[in-house]
Amino acid sequence: MKTLVVLFLCTLACVTSDAATGPQSASEDAEMFVERQQASTVVRQKRAPGELTLAQLESLREVCEANLGCEDMMDTEGIIAAYTAYYGPIPY
Repeated sequence: MKTLVVLFLCTLACVTSDAATGPQSASEDAEMFVERQQASTVVRQKRAPGELTLAQLESLREVCEANLGCEDMMDTEGIIAAYTAYYGPIPY
């Protein structure tokens, strides 16, 4: 019985809050959506160099280990410098 009363009160509160805000106009609905290109520029952010995850660093290390020169440079100057010198910019 208590559950039914609580459920009824919650439903009543939801209905009254919807009535207080009133129906939304079409312009308010249109403001919720943006163009795909605009959304992708907002969401997609470039990372600064050196902010790679451990998985990304490991994949670079695996590629670099296949080349003996790159592997030697990796040991002395670091994985990012070695990968960039032998294979170009990091693809991530």
